[in-house]
Amino acid sequence: MVKATNERELVLEGLLETIENKVFSHIAIQQLLSRHQDLDKRGRAFVSHVIIGTLEHLMELDYIINQFSSIQVKRMKPVIRNILRSGVYQLKYMENIPPSAVCNEAVKLASKRGFKNLKGFVNGNLRNIVRNLEHVSYPTGQLSYLEVRYSVPSWILNFWLQEYSFSNVERMVQSFHEKRPLTIRTNLSKIQPADLKNNLEAQGIKVKTHPYLPYAFKIHGIDYLSGIEDFQKGNFYVQDVSSMLVAELANPNKDSVVLDLCAAPGGKTLHLADKMLCVSEYKELRKNEEYKSTDSGVVFACDLTDKKVALIQENIDRADFRNVKAIKKDATILEEEFLGKADIVIADVPCSGLGILGKKPDLRYNSSLEQMGKLVKLQRKILTNACAYVKSQGTLMFSTCTINPKENQENLRWLLEHFPQFKLVSVPEELNKNLGEKIANEFYGMGIDDSLSDPAKGGTLQLLPGINDSDGFFIAKLKRMI
Repeated sequence: MVKATNERELVLEGLLETIENKVFSHIAIQQLLSRHQDLDKRGRAFVSHVIIGTLEHLMELDYIINQFSSIQVKRMKPVIRNILRSGVYQLKYMENIPPSAVCNEAVKLASKRGFKNLKGFVNGNLRNIVRNLEHVSYPTGQLSYLEVRYSVPSWILNFWLQEYSFSNVERMVQSFHEKRPLTIRTNLSKIQPADLKNNLEAQGIKVKTHPYLPYAFKIHGIDYLSGIEDFQKGNFYVQDVSSMLVAELANPNKDSVVLDLCAAPGGKTLHLADKMLCVSEYKELRKNEEYKSTDSGVVFACDLTDKKVALIQENIDRADFRNVKAIKKDATILEEEFLGKADIVIADVPCSGLGILGKKPDLRYNSSLEQMGKLVKLQRKILTNACAYVKSQGTLMFSTCTINPKENQENLRWLLEHFPQFKLVSVPEELNKNLGEKIANEFYGMGIDDSLSDPAKGGTLQLLPGINDSDGFFIAKLKRMI
């Protein structure tokens, strides 16, 4: 008889990998579940939910445990502290699980992992927390409150509180804990948005048009993405609307030569390729059914490793786009074959990812000021090469998925000072009316600044989670004048 997989044991294994061994959560969970194919759909969902939830609330969970434990979390054995963390997460955020079950399973797991002598410690702490969970008091200082309540390190919060009000920073960090729908982009060279919407709704999927772009949808009710026929056919691509804005603002022609320097997994690459295949359709949402361009340019999708290139190619193959070439290139190494050849260069540079902490919660614990300094140097090396690839009158799109002036505005200021042949293009003129109003009217210090007196602000776009209907994202469009 095959022994059933213990779900909480898998949760513990996943937390040890992500927290103690610093493995990215999405990789740890993927590897974990692939090793346990016997686990049913409900079990797989439970394991993923508890691992991600524990990571999202990690600092808050430690704060709660420390209020009731005689031994502080950082001094506990890794196995014990992660059993307690996942237990407290279930007690606080999973009301459908009886507290007695949480406590009993935690005790069993501690014993099974060789800590029989600590069964009483685990049981006593969890049961004490059960009795007093509703009476936990949080810090009263603004910074410490945000840090504990939303599990975001103070050094990150300090960046944001220097730029934005407390209430808006709280809206941002609060959004990291909110369940958001999946956002998808219609491949307009293959299907009309209305037809895609009808197809998905016929399968019981809830579909809502995104307010920023008419070919983007927010969808609910998907069990298995790869099982959707329209996904298999390449009729849509999963992509946040903030990322879609890069290609939207780049606005390629059908014969453009585009170079995407850090392309994996390929969302912007495929968006650009799709726009080039059906320029008229993107501008008028396919009002002219007779038009179908066959004379398109090419997008070179580059990335550093074979694995990333393979991922790009997989997405290219599903979409069946012939105007994209996935190639292995190091963006920090200057490639003479591309010098002055590209109409559009996409430099979506590696960054700290502070705008997507809701999707990748472990980033907040694995980043540091020192690492950020190294990232800025890497980003400037890539931007230097990117500038060399843009032809005269061509376009450079600089973007990140972070909210950090050092990686965004200060990098842009550096670029404009060192490469005076580039001028910032005013973003508002190229955004649709709905998007422009939503961002410009929200609050000070973010979004669109139409004044070019400060070159690091004018013409840039900084989207904020919880404020905008998107991830946190920075975009700047530059034109090479000579």
